[in-house]
Amino acid sequence: MVAETTLRPADLIAPLFVREGVTSPVPISSLPGVSQLDLASLRSEVAQLVSVGVRSVILFGIPLKKDPIGSGASDPDGIVQVAIRELRQCFGEEIVILADLCLDEYTDHGHCGVLTPTGEVHNDDTLVRYQEVALAQAAAGVDLVAPSGMMDGQVGA
Repeated sequence: MVAETTLRPADLIAPLFVREGVTSPVPISSLPGVSQLDLASLRSEVAQLVSVGVRSVILFGIPLKKDPIGSGASDPDGIVQVAIRELRQCFGEEIVILADLCLDEYTDHGHCGVLTPTGEVHNDDTLVRYQEVALAQAAAGVDLVAPSGMMDGQVGA
């Protein structure tokens, strides 16, 4: 009835925030000790994680430009796709790369989806965008997409 639990660095997934348009880490005031990373800092951070046995990371992108449909999320040259390719090139299969699949950081209104003219999130149009984002992340070499947008039917899309 009593089992021991062992937690090792290899069991952890490190959340990493990668920001477009910066040349050095930008501290996140609400998360002491955590920063938004430029690509060079991202590579360095992942190398440090690997050196202590953490082999999985999840990427959250912060784009330079935002628009109503979050087009940067599915852009092959968007920050997360570029980061995925960089990490894959640097670390190969030594790490597992996950990517957040949501639109809130990419839209100019901050919602997780495409809005209707009356300002409501349009579920079906959003699912199409999520499919496009997942395909872009997969094409870049991600191992797992991590849907966080909370849309009905998102996982099945």
